[in-house]
Amino acid sequence: MTPLHQLRAGIIGTGFIGPVHIEALKRLGVTVNGICGSTKSARKVGDLWGIPEIYGDYDREAMYASPNIDVVHITSPNKVHVEQCLSALAMGKHVICEKPLGMTTKETQLVVDAVRKGGKRGPVFAVNYVCRFFPAILQMRAMVARGDLGKIINVQGHFFQDWLLHETDYNWRVLASEGGKLRAVGDIGTHWIDAVSFVLGAKANSVFAHIETFHKTRKRPKGEVHSFARADRNKLIDYKVDTEDFGSVLLKFGKAGHGFADGVHANASISQVAAGWKCSLSFGIYGTKGSVRWDLQEPNEIILGRRDEPNQILQRGTPGFLEDVANFTDYPPGHAEGFNDCHKMHYRAVYEHIASGKKTEPLFATAADGHHEVKLCEAILQSSKAKTWVKV
Repeated sequence: MTPLHQLRAGIIGTGFIGPVHIEALKRLGVTVNGICGSTKSARKVGDLWGIPEIYGDYDREAMYASPNIDVVHITSPNKVHVEQCLSALAMGKHVICEKPLGMTTKETQLVVDAVRKGGKRGPVFAVNYVCRFFPAILQMRAMVARGDLGKIINVQGHFFQDWLLHETDYNWRVLASEGGKLRAVGDIGTHWIDAVSFVLGAKANSVFAHIETFHKTRKRPKGEVHSFARADRNKLIDYKVDTEDFGSVLLKFGKAGHGFADGVHANASISQVAAGWKCSLSFGIYGTKGSVRWDLQEPNEIILGRRDEPNQILQRGTPGFLEDVANFTDYPPGHAEGFNDCHKMHYRAVYEHIASGKKTEPLFATAADGHHEVKLCEAILQSSKAKTWVKV
């Protein structure tokens, strides 16, 4: 296997999530050789992180042509994901693309086709559904697949944030033209759905949804604002909101490979206007023998529920939350691992898959997985409009 530090990365995008990728890669020993964005922001991020190749004026083609970059990380706004993915794949670069993979399934199918065309010797492609690599997610996945919880009955949960609570809160994701027609459910709800799908080992095949826009009109600055940053409230203009603030989604899942989670029903509440909730991706999986519950804001603990025995709190690194995730956790019990660590574990899995010549198990989300999530988004929009179940 090629040592990971011999693989070299290039990053497109300098907003909130771009430096998260950079930090995780540097922790793995991966060299980040290129950064691409506006000239000013690319220079600023490049200087901060010691990145030698600066590609200003969004000149991604020049970065793709660099012989010093093997893997491209796409952390740009949603509307340009597909064209940037296709160009990188055409240049023979491996790709890790932020979610969602694209704006429509017509677009994302092009990526699926391009990856398939590359075949076994073609570039590796991953979508950045990093929640799969929280140790708790992997632990619950192992428990479900083994039958520890019995036959799975249903899943319930939520993903709540409050960073877009006020009418003056603004980010490009609020605009359908920039982020897609589905915002809260598309941006954070798909993280919830992908994590639950991964744990169950099954994909959602039909949905019933209701979405709402509370702020019909918002106020925005004349320029752009990075995710989670505050705008200058003295220089704001009104604009009509064409994406949702919150929603409720019912899902029916298909068959699981192991047989313990066939035809599971799930329900999720999604909101970016839930005051007091910063980043709470939470769900419970309920089976005939027991249940597991987890929240991203308390990532190192799983609540194990039983009917006829005492409930337990499983802590990462201790018995019951140790052996199944040994390859995806680096620190001893009590030394918390969270958001930045799951990014590191995700990129380690992708880069090891590249280094091994695709011989490791691809636990990460593929182009086909990313395409399916966009299918779900389109079905959710259709369901909310028609007020009926829609097949995916």
